[in-house]
Amino acid sequence: MTTSRPILEDLAVGVVVGTRTLELDRDRLVRYAGASGDFNRIHWDEAFATRVGLPGVIAHGMLTMGAAVGVVEDWAGDPGAVVDYQTRFTRPVPVPAEGAAVVEVTATVGAIDPEARTARIDLTVTHEGVRVMGKVQAVVRL
Repeated sequence: MTTSRPILEDLAVGVVVGTRTLELDRDRLVRYAGASGDFNRIHWDEAFATRVGLPGVIAHGMLTMGAAVGVVEDWAGDPGAVVDYQTRFTRPVPVPAEGAAVVEVTATVGAIDPEARTARIDLTVTHEGVRVMGKVQAVVRL
């Protein structure tokens, strides 16, 4: 199967290039903790998380960040095309004991650099209508 890749000259600032809904449940947090080695109790122990002032168990920031960029990787047609990715974590994503936290991701062309042949893709990442990451930007070489 051949994946079509975006063409730089066809892009325009402000165009939405992808959206994604992420569902983060406690099972996924446990699997991520095992893969990453991040066993901080705020990601699995409800009593501990609330004792330290959190609304409950929260998703790992790096899990949320890594899952969010997937929309850009899919749009680019090659994860290796993402040459820079950065964000600021602004709010935690509480993950309920039953069900899942739903995170919405929208990827929009933020800037185009014809000389470098790159596009900056700005992501809006929200949970329950509130941004949970700020200044989320991925640079993609096309």
